[in-house]
Amino acid sequence: MTDTRAALGVGMVGYAFMGRVHSQAWRSVGAFFDLPVTPVMAALSGRSGDRTAAAAASLGWAAVETDWKDLVARDDVQIVDICTPGDSHAEIAIAALEAGKHVLCEKPLANTVAEAEAMVAAAERAAARGVRSMVAFNYRRVPAVALARQWVAEGRLGQLRHVRAQYLQDWIVDPQFPLVWRLQKDKAGSGALGDIGSHIVDTAQYITGQSLTGVSAITETFVKERPLAEESAGLAADASEGAGETGTVTVDDAALFLGRFSGGAVGSFEATRFASGRKNAMRIEVNGELGSLAFDFESMNELWFHDHTLPAEEAGFRRVLVTESGHPYAGAWWPPGHGLGYEHTFTHEVKDFLEAIGEGTDPAPSFADGLRVQRVLEAVADSAANDSRWTPIA
Repeated sequence: MTDTRAALGVGMVGYAFMGRVHSQAWRSVGAFFDLPVTPVMAALSGRSGDRTAAAAASLGWAAVETDWKDLVARDDVQIVDICTPGDSHAEIAIAALEAGKHVLCEKPLANTVAEAEAMVAAAERAAARGVRSMVAFNYRRVPAVALARQWVAEGRLGQLRHVRAQYLQDWIVDPQFPLVWRLQKDKAGSGALGDIGSHIVDTAQYITGQSLTGVSAITETFVKERPLAEESAGLAADASEGAGETGTVTVDDAALFLGRFSGGAVGSFEATRFASGRKNAMRIEVNGELGSLAFDFESMNELWFHDHTLPAEEAGFRRVLVTESGHPYAGAWWPPGHGLGYEHTFTHEVKDFLEAIGEGTDPAPSFADGLRVQRVLEAVADSAANDSRWTPIA
């Protein structure tokens, strides 16, 4: 049978950690979901010609560009996927949107509120011409997280009271771990706050359907000097061979803050890359008048639910294995009980983005949603810099 769906060429900028997982998503999405359009992996862009060519061959991209501007200008590219450090997000995204290309941009949306505002303005102008944009908060696409949002929206927790969110990693505990770009403010914008704190801010607002309205925060940098990096890939790096050469860490290692939500709930948030033994513990618990939900990404196929309307003799948290065909996303994959992994969240992300493009609707999370998270990050940083002063979120 002839495939009559429109083909859309994808051009991706960046090929390291996020580039690899996004490539996996573009490769697999059409095999598991019935899409209104067909993605074609047209071109990959990176600064090193040799390394980009090797990555393209490994990851399945048809062509290579060493300048992202050339990628954006290609006639066979209709979607631009941005997988670069935050310091380049605004420039690439705005140029792509102005060129009429749909844009998927990794989180956080930008390094500053001003950059994010410019990106939102460009996205709004582009949307008027039918050009779509989305920020890549992949944890929204965990089936258990999507189910949690569904149950909250259905009122199963009643009035929400508490939100407890943590993102705990340990990959920079060793003070000899090199000074990679994620530890440099000019490239990353912030440290644990933006890198992983942005995820729990978005996830909390997504599940609750409420926005944070103010925060009180502290941040800390535990290791202030690190060996210079020879090269890095993902969350791994090699130190420079220069004798004793170090550089200054210019971002936070940990961020903790309290917050209030627009619907009356209160929240506590913790983001750190110094939690020894915690590899990727993105956790959230929501307590309401009628019950509670709890999730931990290190057990990503499970959602814990407590129904407080039951008699005390029967009540308690119960484990829900979120792999049934009726659960969000899960039915497209394996039989019940056969769990999904990290990479599937990105496939779900790409699936939702392509469906929005094909159907002519606005995908979520939008650049405006990304800006809302950026405003929270800025308020946290401002509060921490001013003795934890309560800081409203604009």
